[in-house]
Amino acid sequence: MGPGQRPFPPRWAPDAADGLTAAAPQGSPRRACHRHGPATPPYPVLRDFPTDRQGRAVNRYQGDVLAAGWQQAHKKKSVETLAEPGLVVEEPSTGYVGAVVRCENGLVLLEDRRGKVRSFPLGPGFWVEGQPVSLVAPVRRRTGADAMTTRSEATADATRTASGSRRTDPAPAKVALPSRIYVEGRHDAELVEKVWGDDLRHVGVVVEYLGGIDDLPGIVAEFAPEQGRRLGVLVDHLVPGSKESRIADQVTGGEHGEFVLITGHPFIDIWQAVKPSSVGIPAWPDVPHREDWKTGTCRRLGWPYGNQTAIAGVWQAILAKVHSWSDLERPLLTEVERLIDFVTQDHLDTD
Repeated sequence: MGPGQRPFPPRWAPDAADGLTAAAPQGSPRRACHRHGPATPPYPVLRDFPTDRQGRAVNRYQGDVLAAGWQQAHKKKSVETLAEPGLVVEEPSTGYVGAVVRCENGLVLLEDRRGKVRSFPLGPGFWVEGQPVSLVAPVRRRTGADAMTTRSEATADATRTASGSRRTDPAPAKVALPSRIYVEGRHDAELVEKVWGDDLRHVGVVVEYLGGIDDLPGIVAEFAPEQGRRLGVLVDHLVPGSKESRIADQVTGGEHGEFVLITGHPFIDIWQAVKPSSVGIPAWPDVPHREDWKTGTCRRLGWPYGNQTAIAGVWQAILAKVHSWSDLERPLLTEVERLIDFVTQDHLDTD
């Protein structure tokens, strides 16, 4: 430094008086002058750092950005909403919009502006006024110490049938409708009768036992379904690619297929349609395909299984634990309701 020269400020310590205001590009810092314009600091200046509504700085990288659930962090959460009658709901996957009519059997019934009624499973996946909601069935309140009944108590009420439908006043026996429902499997038929028997008798639908799906093509040909004379079939363990599905496709693709609905449940055995908690077990056991499912289940749970009489006794004990639709898994509830709606659709105006 020569005589009479003053020390120059360190390059790494910019002073506000030097005009260091703009964000620095790559390279060394410089001072402001008339030839080169504003000076640049040796570090970036964050002008638009995100803030909240109170003006406080927000750190977008706070916490673990790869923590579980990061994919859903930006999505709106569904809010539990009571499916009260009259509530207008949209089912976005189908675009169906309707007002809630009632809830029964784990389903919510919606009526659109044309008067058409469709049913959907209760739970998430609905929109109300543009917001995602999870529909839950309203539960009637008590006036005593218990403020609210449980769902099983509500369905077991004397004003409700086992399927959850409202019980009507006693009426004279109805003449059976021409339409029919066939149920494959004796245990399946007994379960349908226990939960939906009152509803089926009320609408005049007869349920018949189907010994095996191999007999179905002959039954359909003899029954000759037509308008007003529909046939619904509940098949045991109906899954794609199985023998049952091939026979079902053969029937529905035939001469009377328009008036036949063949559906089924995904369970290996109808026992699995009963919730494990209703039976008092943590879960239904896994049984290898090479082993009879009922026998293997009884063996693993310590239940009698020595002969058919013992297994039949186990089934009766399971059936005794079923008091209402709330003791059954949703896939079975949905398919049985579909069958009832299908075989009665030509007779709704006769009630």
